[in-house]
Amino acid sequence: MTTILVTGANGYLGQGIVRQILDDGHTVVAADFNTTHVDDRAVKKDCNMFAVDDPYTYFGEPDVVLHLAWRDGFVHNSSAHLEDLPKHFAFLKRMVESGVSHVAVMGSMHEIGFYEGSINEHTACHPATLYGIAKNALREATEWLSAQNKTVFQWLRGYYIVGNSTYGNSIFSKITAAANEGKTEFPFTMGQNQYDFIDYDQFCLQVAAAVEQREVNGIINICSGRPEKLADRVERFIRDNGYTIKLQYGAFPDRPYDSKAVWGDDRKIRSILDARHIA
Repeated sequence: MTTILVTGANGYLGQGIVRQILDDGHTVVAADFNTTHVDDRAVKKDCNMFAVDDPYTYFGEPDVVLHLAWRDGFVHNSSAHLEDLPKHFAFLKRMVESGVSHVAVMGSMHEIGFYEGSINEHTACHPATLYGIAKNALREATEWLSAQNKTVFQWLRGYYIVGNSTYGNSIFSKITAAANEGKTEFPFTMGQNQYDFIDYDQFCLQVAAAVEQREVNGIINICSGRPEKLADRVERFIRDNGYTIKLQYGAFPDRPYDSKAVWGDDRKIRSILDARHIA
């Protein structure tokens, strides 16, 4: 049994990932400004992790730190991304230099920037938003830090998550909220771009599986491994949930930095799941 510190545990991703790690039989120390929505089986730490002088001791000397915490993740050009970057690195640096032997950080396919095709760990990064720039900088800095301290390093590069919770800020969460409010139409793009969509529960399972092992490291895509048109996936999501809401195609233009067709290479995460006999 491993003790895993999960930062940002009260967020949309954190809630499901914490639950999955607990279900797998590990101990979770859940850290956030508040942990109202965190599974009660976790050891909860309501705090500002950036203000803790000795976080390794404060969080009970965990075996692994899974760093999910991030502000304004859906506001891609928020200045908070660059403002917070030194705080994220300083926190991870204190953890590594104090003795944590395994660091995993949530990344994003937005580190890549405009790209078409399958993304693997060697794909060059040319981020086109402040969010992507900050994530990519933290990836490079944390990889260097881990190498200097001989620490296990995992960068979990996330793709497009599908879930019907109103708690998140994805298009799927927004459609759910609109449907619950009784709205009959939802403004949309033309939906022709193709992305790598992964269901929320599968995303949480993949993240947990990655951090619960140390054999496969470096950049690990948390993904389905295949592209699908945005319009097709959203229409299927509406049908699967029994919503009557209709998409207003063409109400919004595509964002200029969104790729036309992009997906993750799933070979590394598939090897992890195969080792655990998970389909």
